[in-house]
Amino acid sequence: MYYNQIRNLREDRDLKQEEIAKLLHCSQACYSNYEKGKREIPTEVLNQLADFYGVSVDYLIGRTNVKEPYPKK
Repeated sequence: MYYNQIRNLREDRDLKQEEIAKLLHCSQACYSNYEKGKREIPTEVLNQLADFYGVSVDYLIGRTNVKEPYPKK
């Protein structure tokens, strides 16, 4: 489910898995497993992805269709 969200966001920006893996300090294989749903995505990684793409974590995990992140306090 939300695994598709991170793949779609990456592909919409014409980025490769290797580029996102480097940003997250993990291997391409590890990131690929996130996209395939074979590995749970840690909360810290979800936060990094949300910040990078400028979306909310709720958008990443499919709780909302609104991409905009929540205002920071």
